[in-house]
Amino acid sequence: MNREQISELAHADHPIKSPLDDDSVSRLLAHGLPRGDERVLDLGCGTAEWLLRALANRPHLHAEGVDVSEVALTQARQAARALGVDERLVLHQREAANFVSSEPFDLVLSVGATHAFGGLLPTLTAAREHLAPGGRVLIGESFWERPPSPEAIEAFGDLADLASTVDRVVADGWTPVHGHVSTRAELDAYEWACWGSLASWALDHPADPAAPQVLATANAQRSQWLHGYRDSFGFVCLVLRRTSQ
Repeated sequence: MNREQISELAHADHPIKSPLDDDSVSRLLAHGLPRGDERVLDLGCGTAEWLLRALANRPHLHAEGVDVSEVALTQARQAARALGVDERLVLHQREAANFVSSEPFDLVLSVGATHAFGGLLPTLTAAREHLAPGGRVLIGESFWERPPSPEAIEAFGDLADLASTVDRVVADGWTPVHGHVSTRAELDAYEWACWGSLASWALDHPADPAAPQVLATANAQRSQWLHGYRDSFGFVCLVLRRTSQ
């Protein structure tokens, strides 16, 4: 199996591809969409789970998503039709960094996808290009909650701590108006769901040629989490407004 197929299996029981529970997602969307009739853009939308949840509860909302994965976007379109929101959702298959729109957006989302732009600040630069005056950005980023082990650094690279992460955002011209730091329960639930889904699929399909690879991946990733980064990794979502227009 390729990386995309592995990811699809891993997130079968956790469609929000970040360590957030449903209540946290709902609260973040409420702070990002105070009116309910906004235009929303998700850069790196994957299966568009954030957009689908926003659209399902806000009948006057319109949304667009950008992602390189044809498989993920096909799944998003099918889900949108099932929810009856497909007429208010436009999906673009392309690199998020190359997306251009003729109209600005009231909310720009990028949760767990800053790697597509080369980091947190480049993602905010991209979001700024799409943002309407007075608009908001909802961004999710990893940070070090405690000093990381060498294994953790190898897995996630050069992250900052929470205070430094927020300081960088503020220095870049943004003001946080809401935030959520994933709890230990959210972080653990996400990891157990991902590697448990992979392992279950492998055990349920022993005759599939990919089963050994999938099970080995589940075991390796679970071990890397438990032995490498569980005690140091954190995740924060920020709702931001431009400090000055």
